[in-house]
Amino acid sequence: MKRHNPSTIWPVPAAFENIYAHAVEIPATSKLLLVSGQIGVAPDGTVSSRFDEQCAQAMANVEALLAAAGLTTADLLRANYFVTSTEFLAPLTEIRRARWSNPEPPAVTTLVVAALARPDLLVEIEVTAGS
Repeated sequence: MKRHNPSTIWPVPAAFENIYAHAVEIPATSKLLLVSGQIGVAPDGTVSSRFDEQCAQAMANVEALLAAAGLTTADLLRANYFVTSTEFLAPLTEIRRARWSNPEPPAVTTLVVAALARPDLLVEIEVTAGS
């Protein structure tokens, strides 16, 4: 995989260098896993009312799907984050930095949306991974 952060577009801020790349190139012979949006629902069906706990559970769900395919978070190529409030942007950045920081980070999109599929959901994470 090759990350692209060319000098011909805005530079990635230092605070985001290990959690964001402008683009990721995938060789044609690679394994590719497309993971549906994962929410903060635990295996027993419970959902915390706290953003940090929902985000941690959504990440754990992503990690479980990666593991099922023989991949890890080091194999993330793209991550899309959907949050329901701007107040969650700073905590999301800190959680990402603590849990999924990587010298070769994925391409990232973060959106603040009016709502997710259920009113109790605060975050959804969709990823593409490959090796």
